[in-house]
Amino acid sequence: MKLCSIIAAGFLVAGPAIAQEIAPSKPATPEIATCKKAALETLSAQDPDIKDIYIDEDGATVAVSESKIETIPVTRIVMSEAYLRTDRSDKPRRFLCLLGEKNKVLLTFFTAR
Repeated sequence: MKLCSIIAAGFLVAGPAIAQEIAPSKPATPEIATCKKAALETLSAQDPDIKDIYIDEDGATVAVSESKIETIPVTRIVMSEAYLRTDRSDKPRRFLCLLGEKNKVLLTFFTAR
């Protein structure tokens, strides 16, 4: 029990960002669709072999945020597992997308597992 208290205290000190998870829905949420579109446009411009992005919507987290980057509000954070569809093999990646006011995409980011 003492360990849980220490871990919880560590999260309270981490910073002022507040996030609340939104219940997952079956059809793509507007946030996921917006992030996918922006990421695909950027990636396919850099690498024409990338044909599509599959985002695991069932396992996705769309969080409401009340944080800022400098003076820019971050209203939603999307986190999920994603696959870049190319003519080559697909590898699972972690996907992060930050949305600002009016669902404007501020950042899309992929990492290899």
